Amino acid sequence: MKVKALSRSTTEFTRETKSDIQKLPRNIDPELHPLERAREYKRALNAAKVERMFAKPFLAGLSGHIDGIYSMAKNPWDLDNIITGSGDGELRMWSLTAQETIWRAPEAHRGIVKGVCNVPGNESDRFLSVGTDKTVKVWSRSESAVAADGTTPETVATYNGKHAFSGIDHHRHRPIFATSSSLVEVWDVERSEPVANLTWGADTINTVAMNQAEVNVLASCGTDRSIILYDLRTSSPLAKLVMALSTNAISWNPMEPFVFATANEDHNVYTFDMRRMDHATNVLRDHVSAVMDVDYSPTGQELVSGSYDRTVRLWNASSGHSRDIYHAKRMQRVFCVKYTLDNKYVVSGSDDSNLRLWRARASERVGIKSNRERATIEYAEKLKDRFKYVPEVRKVLRQRNVPTMIKKASQTKQVMLQSRKRKEENQRKHDKHDTKPRVPERRKAILGVTTK
Repeated sequence: MKVKALSRSTTEFTRETKSDIQKLPRNIDPELHPLERAREYKRALNAAKVERMFAKPFLAGLSGHIDGIYSMAKNPWDLDNIITGSGDGELRMWSLTAQETIWRAPEAHRGIVKGVCNVPGNESDRFLSVGTDKTVKVWSRSESAVAADGTTPETVATYNGKHAFSGIDHHRHRPIFATSSSLVEVWDVERSEPVANLTWGADTINTVAMNQAEVNVLASCGTDRSIILYDLRTSSPLAKLVMALSTNAISWNPMEPFVFATANEDHNVYTFDMRRMDHATNVLRDHVSAVMDVDYSPTGQELVSGSYDRTVRLWNASSGHSRDIYHAKRMQRVFCVKYTLDNKYVVSGSDDSNLRLWRARASERVGIKSNRERATIEYAEKLKDRFKYVPEVRKVLRQRNVPTMIKKASQTKQVMLQSRKRKEENQRKHDKHDTKPRVPERRKAILGVTTK
């Protein structure tokens, strides 16, 4: 005689602790849930509303500088520290956790501090700064006497140049660094003179950026509207790209070594692939004034930019429009921005002498999350991504309150772009031979490319 017994596991319907929620049996048969899509749409709309309701990106304003902040560097071996340089020659090191100054040099340079960078190494406590006083100075964080009596600490080393410096960056692991002035100079920390001079053109170089992944590649941009790539192994240029307007800053993608982003005077951020520079891989166009600085997130998937229009914008690297815009009533023109290395925060420095700390995700909250809370957040993100093109959800997700000046300037810029397109179409329509070619947006700002 065959006997069939019902067998079920107690773990399927019992709780581990008395604080757990009751487990309910669920049947996922779609025939039993005819309104599934309608319910998910409602949940997506509610999730979008909750995101905007809890969006409070501003965390802290760190005051202390007397003049504007024009240079900034993050420490790859310390998440908490940010170094800033101001227009009156002062250097400060900040603790983002304590939100206070932990090191300062009141008269580090005679004139504006144009660039700062950290010396690599897990045990290194040194960093470099350059200014318009034609000097490169090496500082040590262990010099803490300045906090007590207000005097400038002694430098570890000083390098004298022939021209006013405009930027600096250090090699990933070798004891060399590069500076920009009227030319790009490569220095060895053990020598008082540059070991290599890199030139291609005669105009001033705005900034210099070393690739931290493909460590033998160096990029610079100048006032002659050029972007030049150099090879440190041969001390020779690789390629030169000429834009319609000059570039203010360069940032290399930490996850894709051949990709870099540039902040341009034409209100746009351009991303390029150094293997094929005859066109931009993407054009990010939402700012209404010159973009002064740009930085990649540690994941390489997002960008942050600071502009002369007094705003900070965050972008998805694959999108053409910003996903968020940050502004403050007293924040003036933004000259430097950085993503923190935990991908959670953004730091901006402006010429109102304040350093500001923002959330990278405006509605995200810090702290340990339970499994249920994390699953709920991930489910809400999936729903918003699934229904992001539905008009009601899209309207809520894109709604931003921006200053009147930004809104009016954006509307004016849009009218100008539409007028320009309409003019070009009319010219083609009434041209007998239709000789005017259609130029893609990613090639319009590029005037020429030269390789060696």
